[in-house]
Amino acid sequence: MSGTLSRWLATVACLILLAGCGSDPRSPWGFRLPDGDAAKGQALFVTLECNACHTVAGLELAAPPQPGPISVVLGGPVARVKTYGDLVSSVINPSHKLVHRYPEEEISRDGESLMRVYNETLTVQQLIDLVAFLQVQYKVAVPQYTYFAYKYQPTSEE
Repeated sequence: MSGTLSRWLATVACLILLAGCGSDPRSPWGFRLPDGDAAKGQALFVTLECNACHTVAGLELAAPPQPGPISVVLGGPVARVKTYGDLVSSVINPSHKLVHRYPEEEISRDGESLMRVYNETLTVQQLIDLVAFLQVQYKVAVPQYTYFAYKYQPTSEE
């Protein structure tokens, strides 16, 4: 009985601790925008000329009127899921996390992303559609490992 009681108390303690995790007023807990239209998002991607500085892996888009200073690839195989929150944050706060595979001076100035901030011009519906378009471009790729068979080599001392 005491084993059951201690497991029950441990479970309650864990639930209390977990309940406290979402109490930060800045927590994204519970935040979810409605589903968007990926086709409208793709059209918006071109209209906003995101394709001046971004290419989308495996997708041919209309050429921008003027190419940007760098071409950052979006989409394609990734090691972990690009969450809805990751993509929304990248669009509305491009300086939140800068891409590490590019030299910093090519993508930022004084720690701020060179990406234009669209917060004053992008509607919520446009953001929803743009994120819907971006999210389907990423595919989680399981890393391929080669495992070599372990072979025991006895020494002459054995």
